[in-house]
Amino acid sequence: MALFNFNRPADYVAAAREMADAGRPTLARLLAEEAADRTTDPAEAARILNEFPGNSLHQED
Repeated sequence: MALFNFNRPADYVAAAREMADAGRPTLARLLAEEAADRTTDPAEAARILNEFPGNSLHQED
């Protein structure tokens, strides 16, 4: 497993892909949601979330 430095949305996407490949889809989705939240382009955020399907894991405050 690679070490990640989480400074950019792409870092979260890379980690999400690794978790998906490792059979951890829930963690992959959580990382993808974080990447989408940190992305300024709404179309790119939607593309990221579409790559990692599933229900939102965000908790309401």
